Amino acid sequence: MKITIIGAGSWGTALAKLLADNRQEVLLYDRSPGTVEEINNQHSNLTKLANSYLPVTVKATTDLSEALSFSDILVLSVPTKVIRGVLAGIAKLLTSPKLFVNTSKGLEPETYKRVSEVTKEEIPSHLLKGFVALTGPSHAEEVIIGLPTSVCSVSENVEHAKLIQKIFSNTSYFRVYTLTDLAGAELGGALKNIYAIASGMLEGSGYGDNARAALIARALVEMRKLAIAMGAQEETLYGLTGLGDLVVTTSSHHSRNFQAGVKLAQGKNLEETINSIPMVVEGFRTCLAAYEAARELKVETPIIDAVYSVIYQHHGVKAVVKKLMMRSLKDEFVPFNIPKTK
Repeated sequence: MKITIIGAGSWGTALAKLLADNRQEVLLYDRSPGTVEEINNQHSNLTKLANSYLPVTVKATTDLSEALSFSDILVLSVPTKVIRGVLAGIAKLLTSPKLFVNTSKGLEPETYKRVSEVTKEEIPSHLLKGFVALTGPSHAEEVIIGLPTSVCSVSENVEHAKLIQKIFSNTSYFRVYTLTDLAGAELGGALKNIYAIASGMLEGSGYGDNARAALIARALVEMRKLAIAMGAQEETLYGLTGLGDLVVTTSSHHSRNFQAGVKLAQGKNLEETINSIPMVVEGFRTCLAAYEAARELKVETPIIDAVYSVIYQHHGVKAVVKKLMMRSLKDEFVPFNIPKTK
């Protein structure tokens, strides 16, 4: 099949290699003439991703109209910070319905909207064939070199989920499961970035494995409460798009959110941290959205609150950790009433 990928960053590049390995025709769209030239002429994208040597069948273009007309399947691989603008630009040029496949993980501040919700707002219904989230514990740095990875193809339309499962799966290194809980998968993928920042903060502060294990366990409890309040199904949070993604991003130095947490703990402020990491740190914006959503929904989120206080209120990491340790003692599993979704 023909597949268009919007965004030739690290993940878009890794997925292009994967699809080419699966004998799909791939066209990458990117605004950077230099990136497009490197892909077309050197068959690599080393400025965005190490080891990104691509099959000669992978092509790239700076012409959005060409990219949109190439395929009926559009893979969105751009940061959530720009996703609404990108979708608005796509909507102006679309002439036929497309199946949108999103790979970014984040929430829109102020609205708390997921990418599927933003897509439905920006793409007219007669041009939106469907929406699939391709998400799970996956680092581009490992996919590009063919290390075993498992993710989920998530859509409220089962046939769309199965189609994307078939296109992206192979028996060598990339296994795709299907799922219909779009809210749960998107929320799990977004919220875990906040906890990855927290994990990096522990690393940068010199705390050990005990602290990280506690963080991951309590983060899962917290993520579960907030995600269910925002419309997720509980079982989704224990699968690849919840626990799986949480573990990989809180434990890996590949994670840019983890790296950001380390830098914050070492004394850099938000601006300095953003400038020192070449790729977008999705957890910063998601933290804003989750912090406000938790308050509106009256969900207790001490870890999210702690990360927010370091990033946006300039509190020290060690002081915030001490405050968490001094919270009132309680049972590990405390029942909670699920509030109404916003």
